[in-house]
Amino acid sequence: MQQLPNNPTPPPEAIAVANFLKAADLKCRTCIVGGQRKDMFKVKRALRALQSPAYQTAHRKNPLLPEVTDLHSAAIAFSLLPRSLLALRVTKIEPSTAEERKKRIKGIWNVKVEPQQEIREDLYYAFFYEPRTWTQILTALGVVGALLTLVMFPLWPPIMRLWVWYLSMGMLGLIGLFFVMSIFRLILFLVTVVAVPPGLWLYPNLFEDVGFFDSFRPVWAWHKVKGQKKKKAAAAPAAPGIAAPAAPPAPAAIVEKRPAQKASVEDANE
Repeated sequence: MQQLPNNPTPPPEAIAVANFLKAADLKCRTCIVGGQRKDMFKVKRALRALQSPAYQTAHRKNPLLPEVTDLHSAAIAFSLLPRSLLALRVTKIEPSTAEERKKRIKGIWNVKVEPQQEIREDLYYAFFYEPRTWTQILTALGVVGALLTLVMFPLWPPIMRLWVWYLSMGMLGLIGLFFVMSIFRLILFLVTVVAVPPGLWLYPNLFEDVGFFDSFRPVWAWHKVKGQKKKKAAAAPAAPGIAAPAAPPAPAAIVEKRPAQKASVEDANE
């Protein structure tokens, strides 16, 4: 068990191990850490990958990979990841409120980083190491080129500057149209909430946390009151199904009545 290091510089050996495990088939699943999506894997699969023949082949080609001969040496090689903050141990966060359960994405865990790092086969780790790809390099070069092009705007030909002016005016028109539509839908709701309650919304998902096209679907919908939702949920049955037949009434207690015994002659004489 070890504490998280402070701003470590990843050694080349740790980066080599991280690159190998990122390329290996660890059956990673997506998790959410602090609002960001990361690849989560089980320690057991990482240790198996470090003891596989593929790792031995990679070790012969890349001397930066530490030598692994058994489970203990595999654990030592794997420990380079948490020491360098390339992969950290995470645990699942259970939603505590109904609102958190509603916002939870099915099949994706919300996890947190544990301050104590340890290596056991049943634990989960998440990659915090993102190797550079050609796509990222080309994207960075494209951003730099676009910035240089904008800086050199006074040197553009007049026809290009004219088209840029048309484009900027068109974007301003779309923004103004969006504000006009927002004001109109609010006025429409205020009118309909008095005339035909509970009121009508134009584009009810316009400001919801959904995709661009989903923001404009459906075109209209009636206003939903939260209090009515809770009452309906409380009145709804717990689970659909066939009601079990009522239990038959318990039979009344049967009291055995025995005939009174006649006193014997001997008792009478006594």
